[in-house]
This record gives sequence, C-alpha cells and structure tokens, in this order.
Amino acid sequence: MSGHLLANLMHFARTLRAAGLPIGPGKVLAAAEAVQAVGIADRQDFYWTLHAVFVNRRDQLPLFDQAFHIFWRNPRLLEKMLSLVLPPLPSEGLPQGEEMMRRLAEAMHAGENGAGGEALPDEIELDAAMTFSDRELLREMDFEKMSLEELAQAKAALKRMRLPELAVPTRRFRPDPAGARADMRATLRAALRAGGLLALRRKRRQTRPPPLVILCDISGSMNRYSRIFLHFMHAVTNDRDRVHTFLFGTRLTNVTRYLRHKDVDVALDRVAGAVADWSGGTRIGQCLAEFNRRWSRRVLGQGAVVLFISDGLDRDAGDGLGKEMDRLHKSCRRLIWLNPLLRYAAFEPKSLGMRAILPHVDEFRPVHSLASLDDLAAQLNRPAPRRLEAAAAWRKPVARAAEERMHA
Repeated sequence: MSGHLLANLMHFARTLRAAGLPIGPGKVLAAAEAVQAVGIADRQDFYWTLHAVFVNRRDQLPLFDQAFHIFWRNPRLLEKMLSLVLPPLPSEGLPQGEEMMRRLAEAMHAGENGAGGEALPDEIELDAAMTFSDRELLREMDFEKMSLEELAQAKAALKRMRLPELAVPTRRFRPDPAGARADMRATLRAALRAGGLLALRRKRRQTRPPPLVILCDISGSMNRYSRIFLHFMHAVTNDRDRVHTFLFGTRLTNVTRYLRHKDVDVALDRVAGAVADWSGGTRIGQCLAEFNRRWSRRVLGQGAVVLFISDGLDRDAGDGLGKEMDRLHKSCRRLIWLNPLLRYAAFEPKSLGMRAILPHVDEFRPVHSLASLDDLAAQLNRPAPRRLEAAAAWRKPVARAAEERMHA
C-alpha cells in the first residue's frame, strides 16, 4: 500500500472519530489490511470494505456514508458540507439528519485547520445587540442532536451541576437543650455525677442526606446518552458523600471508586477500562438480580434514593425483571426511573421490559437534556410524597394518554 493511501485512511479514521464514531488504532490497522486485501479498483468494493471495518451499528451508517462521499471527493456533498460551516440562516423544515451533518462538518473543518498548519483568518467581530443568547436553546436541546461544540458546553455545565442534599431523619439522636425528647440516660448519668437530680437533659433526632445509588444502562440503545450521563455521575460523586454508581448492560459493574477521581478524563478512562460490555445487549433482570444479591445490603441502607437510568428495552423480554424491581423498590426510600424515550410526546410503554418496571417505581421522568436534569435536581430538593400518591400522580396521565391513542 502506498504511503498516500495509508495517510488518507488515517485522516479518514481521524475524521470519523472526531465526529463521534468509536474508532481506535486497531480499527485503522484493520482497515489498512482490508483495503490491501480487497484493493481499490472498484469504488463500491472500497466503500463496503471500510464500512465493514468502521461501522458496527445501524445508527452509525448515515454518518459514515456522508463522511465517505465527502472525504473521498463527492463534489455535490462537499458543497453541502461547506455551506454548513458558514453561519446558519433561520429556515423552516431542516432536513432529517441535519445534526449529524453539522457534527461531521465541524470534525472535518477542525481537521483541515489542524493539519494544514496555515494561519487562521482574522476574527470577525459581530455586534450582538438585539440578539438572543443560545444558553436557553442549549438547555432545552436534546443531547442526541448536539454538535461537538454544544456537547462540550453541555459537559461543562454538567461539571458545575449540583444535586441538593435534602436531609432526612435518622435513628440516632444528639444532645439538644431545646430538643423534643427527654434523654433519660444522660439525665441519670448527670445525677450520679452530681449526687442529686439536676435539670432534665433533652435530645433531638439527627438528620443526614440519604445515600444516592445510580444504576445506569450502557447498552447499545443507550450509548448516545450514557456517555454524557457519566459526566453527570462524576460531578455528583465528587460533590457529595455516599454516592454509589453501577453500570449495566449484559453484566453489572461497580464504577464508584473510578468516578471519585477529581479529573473527569482520568475517571472516564478508568471506567472505560473496567467496563467490558459497553454498547452491547441489555439484561436488566439479570443485572438487577446481581445487584440485589451482592450490593443492596451494602449501599441501600438508611433510606437510599435510587436513580434508575434506562430505556427499558430488555434483551430477555422482561424475564424476572418484575420480581427484581419489586425487591429493589422495597429496599430503598425512593426509586426514580429516568428514561430518555419520554422526550417523545407519543411515547407508550409497549415493551415487556417497560411494563415489568413501571409498577415498581415512584417517579417516571425524562432525561435527555440539561433542562430535564435541572428538573430532576429541583424535584430531589422537595420532600418525597407518599408512595401511593406519587405513583398515582404519574400513572394516571400515562394510562389516559394510552387510552386516548387507542380510541383514536
């Protein structure tokens, strides 16, 4: 293989990686070997050779297809990509996949600036008077639709995010002259020391924020969200004590100690090295059974709050899931299911996994944007309602919406 072709393959792989595809040095070497074996005489064979190496999921196909035709000289698509680099004008009806094109445009544009070594053009100062801030737009934007720059801004916002620590009563007491309870043990001890009965000692119940347990789905269907959720988990873990984080796909992995590292990049690298089932299948029931058997007594004490982050799509069709969710629900103070699929107005819990989970959660909330995470923080800052009242509050609207769609 000539040096120019090998260099172009490396640049192409670097562009795909910058656009969001999980590509490392191993895939670059595999692509070079595959191209050397198949040859470059036929463009279609060359396309499918690189496709077989770089694409391993259906949702990666549009991005690879656009990148291939642009990088390997398709003039029509190249003009479209260059137009995306320019400042966008307001228009109605953006074509499907526009967010993916923006991300690819930024990746290729950054690569050209970095590889060529040419001086960047002079900065153009624009008058921002009578314009609006994009912070509110970023807050409401879906993580899946963000460009690379917007994802970086969202990660920085997640780094600054703090969950409230609403203290709850514990079983322990502490001395307090204005306490509501009489401390007979302390009173008798003081009387023995003084040789007579003194003033009655009093005490009050101690309060402490409950433990927070996060169970996050990292299967293929949750891949786009779980990676940015890790930044949220890292911020929460380093902000408060007694936070326990578990990732699950086909197996359960405790990543609490890795996320305690102050540097988010080092923490995520250690998490990636510890997790072996990233972007694979999902066995929610099996993973919850392992959690209930090995970890529930260790981390769910003193009224823990559990954040269950998953889309509810189970490979085992909900086998044993209802039983394990019921046990988890009874072992914690509050069980909140965070599902990114709730961002769709027409969402219906049709899968067997979702139907097995729903009866055993206290709250059912969307988690797909910075605004949804802010709403979660505000909700955790309020006292939890009684379980029967909380369940009825969100189950009735879901059931009513499903009934309306059925009659329609």
